[in-house]
Amino acid sequence: MSTPPGKQPRPSTPANQADPAPRPTRRVFSTEYKLAIVAEYENAPNGEKGALLRREGLYSSHVIEWTRARDAGVLTVAPDTPSGPARRRKSAEQIELEKLRRQNEKLKAELAKTQIALDIMGKARMLLEGLSESTDNDGPPKTS
Repeated sequence: MSTPPGKQPRPSTPANQADPAPRPTRRVFSTEYKLAIVAEYENAPNGEKGALLRREGLYSSHVIEWTRARDAGVLTVAPDTPSGPARRRKSAEQIELEKLRRQNEKLKAELAKTQIALDIMGKARMLLEGLSESTDNDGPPKTS
């Protein structure tokens, strides 16, 4: 394989050489930090909001999302835990109950569809019987 004039061939890198850039990790923010930033952002004058975001390394979408969560009551600090409300684990009975309720709703929907289909079939049968009786009563067609 030849290289075009004026181009230098790329040096090959050994396969066992590690990538010098570390793998990025997702940032995680505490509830207190989120609430503090939202409050500071809302109290900042218009010219300083961008400076706050740059200083903290955040995007406006972070603040918008955190504000919506706070307004919805999702972003609150529980008094007993420093990081916020703990998620409660469901018991085996609760999981089974939810599963059975979903299954019950599904079966109810299927039953309703089946009942509608049977009603339509019954009406179609009645219509066909009525047509059949009317053709029996007419007699054979007349020829001239």
